[in-house]
Amino acid sequence: MSDKARIRRDIASMSAYTPTTSLEVFAERLGLAVGDLIKLDANENPFGPSPRAIEALARLPNINVYPDPESGRLRELLADYTGVPAKQILCGAGADELIELILQLFIEPGDCVINTPPTFAMYGFDAPLYHGRVIDVYRRADFSLDVDAIAAAAQQHSAKLVFLCSPNNPSGGLIDAADIRRLLDLSATIVVDEAYIEFAEADGLSDWVAEYPNLIVLRTLSKWAGLAGLRVGYGIFPSALMPHLWKIKQPYNVNIAADIAAQASLRDADLLLERVRSLVAQRQRLEVAFAEFACLAPYPSQANFVLSRVQGLSAEDFRDRLARAGIIARYYNKPRLYDHIRISAGTPHQVDRLLEALRGIAAG
Repeated sequence: MSDKARIRRDIASMSAYTPTTSLEVFAERLGLAVGDLIKLDANENPFGPSPRAIEALARLPNINVYPDPESGRLRELLADYTGVPAKQILCGAGADELIELILQLFIEPGDCVINTPPTFAMYGFDAPLYHGRVIDVYRRADFSLDVDAIAAAAQQHSAKLVFLCSPNNPSGGLIDAADIRRLLDLSATIVVDEAYIEFAEADGLSDWVAEYPNLIVLRTLSKWAGLAGLRVGYGIFPSALMPHLWKIKQPYNVNIAADIAAQASLRDADLLLERVRSLVAQRQRLEVAFAEFACLAPYPSQANFVLSRVQGLSAEDFRDRLARAGIIARYYNKPRLYDHIRISAGTPHQVDRLLEALRGIAAG
């Protein structure tokens, strides 16, 4: 019997997710030095982690001992940061792990999950792995939600979960609070991924969870706190779900380095949020500058990136031209995004280099 015959048929036939990669791999592919590259494809924080996090990692204790399985100190600091009781917070190895835990908690074979593409790919990627049936309700041309269509699909298919990203990745738009309240009237549980909320002109929905028993809010320290490489996120859950989540969570899911660095980051939140404001200023600079190029049509963003429609050449070719200039940007080879490119906000110097490269492309 072949190995293929032993594995699940749906996994044997599925397409692989294509993540971005490291600077070292990009440098090898492009024949450039790592120092000559500017990585603006994954919405990472170019300022890096806080000095306190770096110091904490340098003196990391007891790496031969398993970490706290409850991430207790981290959850207390997150409670102070969010204003939500620690007993309603669960930490994960990035928000990605929490997406999987939610699917494990709710989905039985054949249950429906509403996805709203174009959006963060992991909702639609993970759901089938946990035997969920994905119902795609595409966003409008401006990437806003079609709330009527989402509600109709959720009711028609008795959906268990609706995944929403606000600000949305890759479009950057914030979901209107009235639209979320309307969807919370559904019987489905609404999962709002707020990975980029620190960059938005909004407070987020953390305090809504006490009001709505069918609302889950996900967040991460990857973006605003510069900890993408350590993989640490958290979810804010209704109290009734917490005992069941503790049952299924892997006991040592947040490694000790991630835990310690996240604690140090939260103690240095003022500095990190000052950096967030700097990135917002650079994002705004990108929005204004992109609109002046005939080859780009940017969308308004509330995140740390800007999505633009590419005109006059293919988005893939545009991405490749930027790469030859040492600028790494994100191109999505998928429906509704074939002619779009997403570029993260960088430091002022990085944005200077990006705009110089764009002027070269525009000049032909």
